[in-house]
Amino acid sequence: MAEEFLVVKDLHKSFRDFKVVNGVSFSIKKGEIFGLLGPNGAGKTTTIRMLSTVLEADSGDVTIGGYSIRQDAAAVRSIIGVCPQELALYEDLSALDNMVFFGRMVGLRGSEARAQAMTNLEMMGLEDRAKGKVAKYSGGMKRRINLAIALMGKPQLLFLDEPTVGIDPQSRNNIYETIEGLRNKGMTVLYTTHYMEEADRLCERVAIMDGGQIIKMDTPYKLKGEIGSPEQVTLEDVFLKFTGRSLRD
Repeated sequence: MAEEFLVVKDLHKSFRDFKVVNGVSFSIKKGEIFGLLGPNGAGKTTTIRMLSTVLEADSGDVTIGGYSIRQDAAAVRSIIGVCPQELALYEDLSALDNMVFFGRMVGLRGSEARAQAMTNLEMMGLEDRAKGKVAKYSGGMKRRINLAIALMGKPQLLFLDEPTVGIDPQSRNNIYETIEGLRNKGMTVLYTTHYMEEADRLCERVAIMDGGQIIKMDTPYKLKGEIGSPEQVTLEDVFLKFTGRSLRD
């Protein structure tokens, strides 16, 4: 049985009097793609910000690869990669220069950063556009570069926050195949998305979060089986069943 690579224990976070994350606990096994799902305002982004050491928790703890985010935040940062929903790119630079820059930020030497950048660009099908300015890239190409940057430094755990928002089917499929390939090589992935078919395809297990708490957690197949035939029920049916149909704008 695979070891637990990420362990979240009773995580809490409030902003003034508003409880955003309220006692969240879960674990992710090494080499697992784990989906964190929930409507807008459920607390997903705040949770990920705490797991990635960007935001300090009020209480609770998280261990990643045996390191505590409270006691060993620098060690945690050395083994994680973060692909944010908001594109983190310098549009006036080329894709290659962007990647070398972020590679140097995670401690790679210039030659090592360049070599990793070209490997990652090839993985994303962008090696022929390496020297093109990012400003000229399509939305799908920018999303793929965003993921390629998150892989600089060869992280052991990858946080993917809605990595396929607003892109064409070809780029989306490329990202799917890349993530599945990374999983097959042993990478651990925490994946958030509003596209339920993505979670059903990619994730071994999912947690549905609402109101700052995890309200359901299991394999997509078992969750679908709770409300009907797993072959006929969709994960979107499950999501709406447990989080409701009211708008969260």
